Amino acid sequence: MTQSGTMDSIVDSLNNAYQDFVVAAANVLEAKENAGSIKTTATDTALENFKQKWELFRVACDQAEEFVESVKQRIGSECLVDEATRPVAGKPGQATMTGLPPISAVRLEQMSKAVRWLVIELQHGSGAGSANSALTHPSAQFDARFSEDAAQ
Repeated sequence: MTQSGTMDSIVDSLNNAYQDFVVAAANVLEAKENAGSIKTTATDTALENFKQKWELFRVACDQAEEFVESVKQRIGSECLVDEATRPVAGKPGQATMTGLPPISAVRLEQMSKAVRWLVIELQHGSGAGSANSALTHPSAQFDARFSEDAAQ
């Protein structure tokens, strides 16, 4: 499924969950109005349905938020790769040499993966051992073509 298709699916899911939630809220109000101030099976059923729809709406919101975060990370990574790998072109009033050697896109992606693994492991509370395990994770392998990696 394409990025656009995924986004459309998430938006549709979020919209459907919201519509179901609003209908459930209206049903609670209608059941309470019909029952007066007396607690009935109809009001209990409407409230239970409302709780279920609220939870489903929250799940849809969480999924949408996760998708937005993943897209933000992907865009950020792509921009970082573009910035790091493009040739330095002089602009008026700007130096053309940064004094830093260019970074290959492959090397940058490897470093980015290593950092992501560290962040994930730290978020899951794996403690002090996380630095070593992130560096030995298969997706965080270093490229021996680069002198700074060969020493590791």
